[in-house]
Amino acid sequence: MVRWIVIFLIIALVAALFGFGGIADGAAGIAKIIFYIFIVLLVLSLLSRLFRR
Repeated sequence: MVRWIVIFLIIALVAALFGFGGIADGAAGIAKIIFYIFIVLLVLSLLSRLFRR
């Protein structure tokens, strides 16, 4: 999942560099959403390990 975040951030940076603002905003938005999903899954995973013991 972190791999996808990095890919979309690179797409956003390249698009912004070439002046494609709409594409850059879209890619950055997708990267943010995936990042938040990653954080939620990480917290759930850590909590499940904590309560499993």
